[in-house]
Amino acid sequence: MTSKLLLNRRHALGALATLATWAGGTALAQGAAPSTVRIGYQKSSTLIVVLKTQGVLERQLAPLGVKVSWHEFSSGLPLLEALNLDNLDISADVADTVPVFAQAAGAQLTFIAQEAPSPTAQAILVKAESPLKTVADLKGKKVGFAKAAGAHYLLIAALEKAGLTLKDIEPAYLTPADGRAAFEKGAIDAWVVWDPFLSAAQRQSAVRVLADGTGIASYQRYYLAATRFAQARPDVLNVVYAELHRAGQWVKQQPKDAAACWRPCGASTPRRSSRPMAAAAMPCALRWRRAWPSSSASPMPFSPKSCCHEKSTRSMWRCSNQEHPHECRDRSAGDRRRCEAGSPRRAQALWRA
Repeated sequence: MTSKLLLNRRHALGALATLATWAGGTALAQGAAPSTVRIGYQKSSTLIVVLKTQGVLERQLAPLGVKVSWHEFSSGLPLLEALNLDNLDISADVADTVPVFAQAAGAQLTFIAQEAPSPTAQAILVKAESPLKTVADLKGKKVGFAKAAGAHYLLIAALEKAGLTLKDIEPAYLTPADGRAAFEKGAIDAWVVWDPFLSAAQRQSAVRVLADGTGIASYQRYYLAATRFAQARPDVLNVVYAELHRAGQWVKQQPKDAAACWRPCGASTPRRSSRPMAAAAMPCALRWRRAWPSSSASPMPFSPKSCCHEKSTRSMWRCSNQEHPHECRDRSAGDRRRCEAGSPRRAQALWRA
């Protein structure tokens, strides 16, 4: 009797182990082919906003049995943090600086596409009546910006050009909404921000641009996916890329219709405006497109040259914390030139290094 009980117990344990193995395998299979794609975006994610407003991805992904969920973020860093924590699958366009921070935290990212550089789509703002006339005047002043955003990089580059570093100012790490409030109250002396927040401030307040990214920060933007999702659902990424490309072409051909999709910008129009939403949004929409080359408003494939750009961006952050940043950046600039002169395989290897 005892031996039979032991035998039955072993059979039961074996059955449970088999069931657990099957369940784990099923869960793994489901993880390998998720039926929902979670997309994170910002108010500055123009093409993704178009796709979301028009319901394009929901229609195009339905034949694949994939649903779409949308998640808005205040800036790029928390967006990629969510991607790293498996709370998202795809990130809409983020500034070139943001992946550097995310990858430093161990994030496994796959670059899907890139947008053309738009250096004038971010700027350092001061109030119109401010006594600050140049970036050098920021010494000892309180400057608000979002940490790890393209605005953060722009500020470092502008300060360096003026012979200053972040240690020469009082940084205030603020989301765009908090930055706008602090700027209007006079709690900060300058505000570094990007479109559409930049355009909204210029349209609604008396402000002045102290410097933008021209010649110092290209403001390259990238679309990314969690690597595990990219490996599991390349078919979904193909659809997303194709629709982003079509959306870019549509925006270029139908700017007035596209303007109506950018409700966040239009909604920021002062209440006293009697213009229709699309008409009110139009100046802001044009500002969003102002820095995009007229030849193409569509995302492009991620290129080996962009690998070199990201490596150079990573070097910029490293150099800004060293005792002799100019010497460090000279070496980094040389590394980038050699990277871009090398083969695509070498560029990819340098990026992974």
